[in-house]
Amino acid sequence: MKKILIISFTLISFSSLFLSASKNVNISDSQLNSISKKYGSSGKTRVEAWDAMLESSKNESLLNKIKNVNDFFNQITYKTDAAHWKQKDYWATPFEFMGTGAGDCEDYAIAKYFSLIKLGIPDDKLRITYVIYKKANSRFEQAHMVLTYYHKTGAEPVILDNINRKLELASKRDDLKPVYSFNASGLWQAKTKGDTRVGDNNLKSWKSLIDRF
Repeated sequence: MKKILIISFTLISFSSLFLSASKNVNISDSQLNSISKKYGSSGKTRVEAWDAMLESSKNESLLNKIKNVNDFFNQITYKTDAAHWKQKDYWATPFEFMGTGAGDCEDYAIAKYFSLIKLGIPDDKLRITYVIYKKANSRFEQAHMVLTYYHKTGAEPVILDNINRKLELASKRDDLKPVYSFNASGLWQAKTKGDTRVGDNNLKSWKSLIDRF
């Protein structure tokens, strides 16, 4: 009888995930050993669950791929950079985010972006978007980041967010005001009648992130 591995995430309240005892596909043994040494068994377990989620999503519909990735990372604990990294602003790699089991808005967006790239979604359909989040029925505003998926150029994007965890079209998110967006190949400024590309992605935090991969 085939053995089934049941992984329970007690530290970050992950729902149980059932994995076959097959070898991880999206991360090497040496990377996994390094994560285990640096972040302990909990970090290793989260990365193994991520690998299993990607594998189970590969033959799913596009919408299910996006939903699975969004749901997976939204289970990780939110924590500000100041509290978590002792820095004003730190963009974590997906493995740092999963390894430590916490992060803030850009860490969710970054991890979702690279995971969907892994699932074969082209870079030009994905952007990490800096927005101003406005809380309903209040004057509260804060800087925020989400991932946006574009079915085609100029189309209305789908929002992947850690505040409102339901996948929504941008027109349904009147609590978000886009400012700029980027991916690996470019940088766009938000305009009333569509985004305008302003050049390559030369953001300092992005370059630092890529250097740590």
